[in-house]
Amino acid sequence: MKRFFGQIARALWLAIGAGVAYGLLARVFYYAQALEPLFVVMSVGFIFLMPLALGYITVSLAPPRPWWQRMLLPWIPGVLLVGTALLVGWEGSLCIVMALPIFLVMGSLGGLVAGWIGQGTRGTTQLSALIFIALLPYLVTPLELRSRPPTQIRSVATAIVIDAPAATVWEQIIRVPAIQPDELGVTPVNLMGIPRPVEATLSHEGIGGVRHATFEHGVTFVETITAWEPQRGLAFSIAAQAETMTSPDLNGQIVVGGEFFDALDGRYTIEPRGPDQVVLHLTSDHRLATRFNPYAGLWTDFIMRSTQNNILQVIKARCEAAPQPESTL
Repeated sequence: MKRFFGQIARALWLAIGAGVAYGLLARVFYYAQALEPLFVVMSVGFIFLMPLALGYITVSLAPPRPWWQRMLLPWIPGVLLVGTALLVGWEGSLCIVMALPIFLVMGSLGGLVAGWIGQGTRGTTQLSALIFIALLPYLVTPLELRSRPPTQIRSVATAIVIDAPAATVWEQIIRVPAIQPDELGVTPVNLMGIPRPVEATLSHEGIGGVRHATFEHGVTFVETITAWEPQRGLAFSIAAQAETMTSPDLNGQIVVGGEFFDALDGRYTIEPRGPDQVVLHLTSDHRLATRFNPYAGLWTDFIMRSTQNNILQVIKARCEAAPQPESTL
């Protein structure tokens, strides 16, 4: 009996090892510069179909398992693969967090498909299905690259109520003096590796003025004022300084101003609610150009919304702590 269970465990780990090996080989293959015209990482073939094939391979080579184990078993090689990528520096933490949900879901789907096919087929048919699924990412990706990915402009709107007059709020948004660490809370996006805001300077007031918005690790955006209405709002275009986009938690696939993502513009609007209360709106537009915009957009919207809310919280705290002018009757 002990020998029997030992053989099952050995077969199970061999199946998991085969899944990890397949994923590592795919990673090396897709990142090979010589193959870049035909295979790129930011593709449905790699992001979606590769983990599906990994899950299929793992379950098809493992001893028969209940359906829920077929669904969960691919998570082991999936987590081992992304963990290895993080430990050896292949990917930044942001890329890992964004990819992991897809790896788990598509891996589970691959495992369930392997169980379904395995129950209804035998011998050569199973082998043919295994080979086809393993090659599927490599068959699909070159077809994807025959057309450019769709470009989508996404808008993220945030707002906060501030108990301070519009004049006080205006002074706090045109420039943002250095933000101290204790003024910022720790948000999920910061834990993912997104730098926190540091300060925003302004060259001169009015249209044409230039703001330099600086984040941790020296990440800098040049914001040119395009609309200026004192105590009512301002708008600005955004240009990322490419040489500062070197956060250790990012990599070449996720760069602001790059091929797949760019911040375009932003605007503050002050909405009076009374003599000593306003609603401050902060809205931004960004460009997204991937072959899986619906999924990627969930992440970019989440990151932009969290960053904007963090900035609004700092402005609110500063405005409400600032001395207020005495109202006159």
